[in-house]
Amino acid sequence: MKQWVQVVLSLAVAIWIFWFLYKDLSIESLMTSIAEVSWGWLGLSIFISLFGFWIRAWRWKLLIEAGENFKVTTGKTLIGLMIGYLVNLLVPRAGEVARCGVLSKTENIQVGKLLGTVILERTVDLLFLALTVLLAFVLEREVFLNLFNDLVSYEVLLQKISSALPLILGGLIVAGIFVYFLFNKYRDSGLIKKLRHFLRDMINGLISVKRVKNQFGFWGSSAMIWFSYYLMMLLVAWAIPSTASLSLSSVLMVMVMGSIGMVAPVQGGIGTFHALVAFILMAYGLTAEEGKIFAVIIHGSQVLTILIVGIVALGIFFKITSQKASKSS
Repeated sequence: MKQWVQVVLSLAVAIWIFWFLYKDLSIESLMTSIAEVSWGWLGLSIFISLFGFWIRAWRWKLLIEAGENFKVTTGKTLIGLMIGYLVNLLVPRAGEVARCGVLSKTENIQVGKLLGTVILERTVDLLFLALTVLLAFVLEREVFLNLFNDLVSYEVLLQKISSALPLILGGLIVAGIFVYFLFNKYRDSGLIKKLRHFLRDMINGLISVKRVKNQFGFWGSSAMIWFSYYLMMLLVAWAIPSTASLSLSSVLMVMVMGSIGMVAPVQGGIGTFHALVAFILMAYGLTAEEGKIFAVIIHGSQVLTILIVGIVALGIFFKITSQKASKSS
């Protein structure tokens, strides 16, 4: 019951954010903008996203086979991956468990082992997200600072930090000592144990990458996944007249904001993705309406792709499991 309440609440929040963002956008404006879309560029972006799914499935295969003697086909990992994406549209984060369950059924691999590879995947993705954010900051430093100045006066904040530097350093030292003693006192509590296990799993996961036989393939595919995200967003930007003139680094910044929006615990990034993408596009001179339309087109095309491919993958999965059941009976 608690899990279903969380699902319903996250969906309600997503719908509310989406409604609040698009309540003033007329259907006529949206349809006019869709009519102006270059379907060639949009179709190519969908093809690139499909290629990205395949690359992610292939990377997952490398992780599963690391240190093992068995082989897994990329087709089977792709089926599990797409069903996982489909489930994520209904229940946030449940897709990670679902895809492990699917592959466990088709390949007879322990779910626990598969979950370990998914945790490792997410750790590596987090690392590449951080690198992407750093790259965007280097290339679009002025945009970052301008946005920051819109929220807080950079000069005033810097002056206050300089004047209060001894107090800040003293506070950090006291806070560090307090956290150290608090950690030692409650080290056996459930929350601290979960935090320690999470950090330990992340560190062990990164260390276990060395067991992957194809190191170049693993790290190269990880970089290719994020490049495919960028290329997909660039092609959609070219497909829409209002965003066709965005620079390459601007599109990178939009991708970063969209990726942060997708991390939010709501179904498929609904609402949060649209809000952050529209917000950053306004910083590049687009109107609020143009930013919202871009966000809904790129997100809608991806959701539609996941729905279609995910349903096909689900049908293939049911066929495989039924054939296995008939052979065993």
